[in-house]
Amino acid sequence: MTRLPSHFYAMIDPAGGHEPVSMAETILDAGARIMQLRLKDAPGREFLAAARAIAELCRKRGAILIVNDRVDIAILADAHGVHLGQEDLPLEAARRIAGPNENKIIGISTHTVEQARAAENGGADYIGFGPMYSGGLKNIATGMGLDNLRAIRAAVRIPIVAIGGITEARVAETLAAGADAVAIITDVVNAPDIGAKVRSILALARD
Repeated sequence: MTRLPSHFYAMIDPAGGHEPVSMAETILDAGARIMQLRLKDAPGREFLAAARAIAELCRKRGAILIVNDRVDIAILADAHGVHLGQEDLPLEAARRIAGPNENKIIGISTHTVEQARAAENGGADYIGFGPMYSGGLKNIATGMGLDNLRAIRAAVRIPIVAIGGITEARVAETLAAGADAVAIITDVVNAPDIGAKVRSILALARD
């Protein structure tokens, strides 16, 4: 993957109490073209059902679905790819499981220059980097900040998705510091009108 389809990387997360498939449809209708399904505490059966439904919505709209953590669910749902953390399956193992699905996108969460370079050298299609700022879903005390993002940008050529404490107000500065896209959870799921929030973020993130 040499380029992400949008500067807004949507996160389908139950943090705001929204039903995942309905939320995904709202975000897609607002113009999102890449999204990650993140159901940390969902049983496998429930996770797979949601992934299959959202994958179908994405196919109809020409959007990309990435499944968080679960390579098996990404394959069974025919999602476009999977996103792995530092404690999840190693990148090489995930590629082996994907087997003939060699076109699956694999993203890797990173927190340091060394991890970012390792992900790129290992064949990751993109990296996540963060947490960028304090606050956010995990109530981070101190974020990595823009200088660390600039260092990551200088170290790798693959796309960077910045995540963690990013709000609509911080989209422009985060992109200017080298992120190819911003992943936003709290500021979107807590918005009174999710569709309007997504459209507003997309308007900020145009080339």
